[in-house]
Amino acid sequence: QVQLVESGGNLVQAGGSLRLSCAASGSIFEIYLMGWYRQAPGKQRDLVATISSGSTTVYADSVKGRFTISRDNAKNTVALQMNSLKAEDTAVYYCMAAVGGINYWGKGTLVTVSS
Repeated sequence: QVQLVESGGNLVQAGGSLRLSCAASGSIFEIYLMGWYRQAPGKQRDLVATISSGSTTVYADSVKGRFTISRDNAKNTVALQMNSLKAEDTAVYYCMAAVGGINYWGKGTLVTVSS
């Protein structure tokens, strides 16, 4: 079992910045992929960004140039630096880790951007 705990969600004004963090613990040999997804009210959960163990990154078009994902393989942590936040970034943000072919999820952290 792998546990993921997110932190950093908050209320912020449009144009502001937030940094989300996620720490993985449990039965971990290697985390191939870590990432962030988000779910706005009434919408499906969508990809925000992922990063592989080799630091290859993928971003949703809507966040390119504004968000940056990073990870510390030794500490099994992943972070998401979010700049120039917009009202449409408001959502619950979920951390994901792919371990042994299984995707694990955190409970989510709420980001609210006021316009």
